[in-house]
Amino acid sequence: MADIPGHLQACLHSFRLAALAILFSGGIVLQILACALYSNWWPMLTATMYIIMPMPLLFFGGGDSSFANSADAGGWVDIAKFLTGASVIGSIAIPSILKHADVIGLGAMFLVFSSLFVFGLTAYFYILMNSEDEHSYGYI
Repeated sequence: MADIPGHLQACLHSFRLAALAILFSGGIVLQILACALYSNWWPMLTATMYIIMPMPLLFFGGGDSSFANSADAGGWVDIAKFLTGASVIGSIAIPSILKHADVIGLGAMFLVFSSLFVFGLTAYFYILMNSEDEHSYGYI
């Protein structure tokens, strides 16, 4: 991307930010549709897990995503990874348990799972976008 002018690089960077915002909004829409289409707001319980999920990494990991791939990061980072993994499992388990107890329907469960998938894609693309060198965009 070195041969692309600076204003085009900034435009591409803005497009990626807009794409992240659209993905995040799509996840929220799927979560609300899981509740509204079936007139049952119990699937919104998984939204609490979406709020809890990044907290251990923000508190114990320092907010930087570079440690997520390291194997020997330290004790607090390992605890943060474990708690984040537990909240991911919880966000999968909550709709499954609600479906097993016949509190929600099968369609609502699949909409919640698709919402989780879209949120996961958003987080993955956000980490990819932040892992690039910020000086490669031609900013001062």
